[in-house]
Amino acid sequence: MLYSTYQAQQNMLEPWRVMAQGMSDWLHHVLPEGPTQNSVSEMAAGGLMVRSLAAASEVFARKRVTHARPSFDLPTVMSQGMECGIIEEAAMVTPFATLLHFKKDRDLDQPRVLLVAPMSGHFATLLRDTVKTLLQDHDVYITDWHNARDVPIRHGRFGLDEYTEHLIKFLDRMGPGSHLMAICQPCVASLAAASLMAQDAHPAQPRSLTLMAGPIDCRVNPTAVNELAISKPMSWFESKMIHTVPLGQKGAFRKVYPGFVQLSAFLSMNMGRHIKAFQDMQQFITLGEHEKAAHSKAFYEEYFAVSDLPAEFYLETVRAVFQDYDLPRGELMYRGIKVEPQAIRRTALFTVEGERDDICAVGQTVAAQDLCTSVRPYWRTQHVQTGVGHYGVFSGRRWQNEIYPRVRDVIHQTAV
Repeated sequence: MLYSTYQAQQNMLEPWRVMAQGMSDWLHHVLPEGPTQNSVSEMAAGGLMVRSLAAASEVFARKRVTHARPSFDLPTVMSQGMECGIIEEAAMVTPFATLLHFKKDRDLDQPRVLLVAPMSGHFATLLRDTVKTLLQDHDVYITDWHNARDVPIRHGRFGLDEYTEHLIKFLDRMGPGSHLMAICQPCVASLAAASLMAQDAHPAQPRSLTLMAGPIDCRVNPTAVNELAISKPMSWFESKMIHTVPLGQKGAFRKVYPGFVQLSAFLSMNMGRHIKAFQDMQQFITLGEHEKAAHSKAFYEEYFAVSDLPAEFYLETVRAVFQDYDLPRGELMYRGIKVEPQAIRRTALFTVEGERDDICAVGQTVAAQDLCTSVRPYWRTQHVQTGVGHYGVFSGRRWQNEIYPRVRDVIHQTAV
């Protein structure tokens, strides 16, 4: 009922949002461009009162949850001193994901990297800054997970095993010599995929494995997120967090953990900050300072684009990763096969953590180092970035200037 009620509300409000955006666009067209000014044209257009109405209309229109993936919007990138055009091409497609290749229009013979995006309520475009930075020196692919509410129920289940299987198939498609890099939640599945490929002596097992801010062992320095996961039984997550996609959607009747539920949880953690951000946005628009409002507009356009998770994947992740700690206890299974990180010998391991990470605390990711005992010591490195929280590990200035150079060095040193 929750999902159907939510969808009905969205459908009811959509015409009003469209009208509000149309009014805002028309009023901005009438008003003089730029900041407020004392002029005849400003007064004739209605002045500050009309600017306030235009700003309020635009902000109302922007307070909407969407379910379509935004664009990566990476037409060009500077690489090896040259401006390269970027073409997005699907290297492989399944019902649940696309192996998306950011192909350069020049043949630069750079290391191939599979960037594993989280399946955590947002789209892979959340890693836009990560991709843009990696493209400077690498041939980049990404796991572009599909919105579960758009996947017809005939395509069956998608759990932790299917997630891991996708990574193995994607690496196989990319071919031997590729590198694997995981952000946040998929660090567990990525380490499992590398372990299983090592156990099978798979020719496409990755040359390097970079794990960034991921919950390898949530027993270490547990955060509020970890505490919530163990405070409720699995029956609670099944009854409270899982809902059915309503009629009218491609994935009707599929059981999912809705992206709008996850978004609500994220917003509630910092509600005061988000309210102030929208107040500031409205003020900047009112005063005609559109460049100052642009950053918030871009952020919330991405932040409010949500993606549903298949119920099986969500519940299995809660149980195996956050409640039972299967991987660090040596009990993680994949289709009846025990996952053995100690089998990894030919893959370099690099772990990265953020000093101020309140989602995945310091110590949880570096725990992978103790599991991969067969990796040669000089192929195992770790880094804790001072002054950054969770998102600062893979986006922003310190990612670009301090963390990325270390990631690049690990990949290029093992690429030969």
